[in-house]
Amino acid sequence: MNWWTIDETHDPARASWVPSAQGHHDFPIQNLPFATFTPSSGDESRIGVAIGDFILDLAAVADAGLVPTHVTGICRDPTLARLLALPPEERTALRRALSDLLSDVARQSTVEPMLHPADACTLHLPTRIGDYTDFYVGIHHAGNVGRQFRPDNPLLPNYKHVPIGYHGRASSIRPSGVPVVRPRGQRKAPDADAPVFAPSARLDYELEMGVWIGPGNTLGEPIAIADAAQHIAGFCLLNDWSARDIQGWEYQPLGPFLAKNFHTTISPWVVTPEALAPFRIAQPLRPEGDPQPLPYLQLADDQQHGSLAVTLEVHLTTPAMRDAGLPPHRLSSGPASNMYWTVQQMVTHHASNGCNLSPGDLLGTGTISAPDRDGFGSLLELSEGGRNPLALPGGETRTFLEDGDEVALSATASAPGYVSIGFGECRARITPAP
Repeated sequence: MNWWTIDETHDPARASWVPSAQGHHDFPIQNLPFATFTPSSGDESRIGVAIGDFILDLAAVADAGLVPTHVTGICRDPTLARLLALPPEERTALRRALSDLLSDVARQSTVEPMLHPADACTLHLPTRIGDYTDFYVGIHHAGNVGRQFRPDNPLLPNYKHVPIGYHGRASSIRPSGVPVVRPRGQRKAPDADAPVFAPSARLDYELEMGVWIGPGNTLGEPIAIADAAQHIAGFCLLNDWSARDIQGWEYQPLGPFLAKNFHTTISPWVVTPEALAPFRIAQPLRPEGDPQPLPYLQLADDQQHGSLAVTLEVHLTTPAMRDAGLPPHRLSSGPASNMYWTVQQMVTHHASNGCNLSPGDLLGTGTISAPDRDGFGSLLELSEGGRNPLALPGGETRTFLEDGDEVALSATASAPGYVSIGFGECRARITPAP
């Protein structure tokens, strides 16, 4: 089964008896993403499904015998750990059952008491994240940043041959809404003789997508590119907060460390591959003269369907903007297709040396930027390394983030003839260093 199989759950004519689901910007019945939540009336986490402005309690649905028997126990779990590990066909069967329940008016009186108002619930990380790997597949970000340091040769020689990545810190990943404490670290000014230990003065965001690993593989057994789709359980938004001044001093020769591991924000909803089936598009063609992927990363089907018709956006609010009642200011907007490597290629390469991926592991795509300023995915690009301040509403400017600033990522998947779906909020506010 491929994740681009379209069925009745994607029918644009299908409507839910939940009124707020009709035309919902993120969660119409065609989406049905999963999350781990705690309702206002309880103190234990459980699995839920978004439908409009509500969350459907899967434990209650399972207790009523309304889901396939193979997932009854999983639906009663406190996290998504076992659900993420399901084979795609079993996850699809659950999706179909939930879509039927939420669209069949005859089931409304039975299912409606199992809904919780989303704004009264607390959302958590979907599961305990065992491992987190951040890739660097946004070629325009790599080029934009590379030109600041190597104007004549922005991309290093390996970039177009291998999906670049590094192992990040899983313990500091948090769901949307958890404040980010400005990190302290060593930073060295270009004209200084020695570094200082101080709060970061060049705090930045990074616009990324997250990829949830599903069934995984055994240590020593690679994942073939033809099988990679079976190991992807869902997608989210991801903000890889970055202390650029700390990063610039520490990253050579081994790469990111304290500049990246202090906080990563993700949207708490797991949007399934099945929900994104109508929004699969061809991977953009490589420019003439670029090398073709090595055979283990090459698959015609992946090139035809391996990208996503998703528009990503970043908005910023400052304390002064909030005090003045000004709306969030959009910093950038661009397509998720601005990735040089597909998600399947990321998964395949990650496991190509026998590295074992496990259910609930998280991959970041790396910053997704565009060739033009309107789609830049970080302040490092937008401010040209701090040399060109951004003008904000109310007369403020920014080169990097200040205390009290709040960054919000959002995304919408759209395609002609289908209902658009979203990913929910990925936002956090900066608080002062201790």
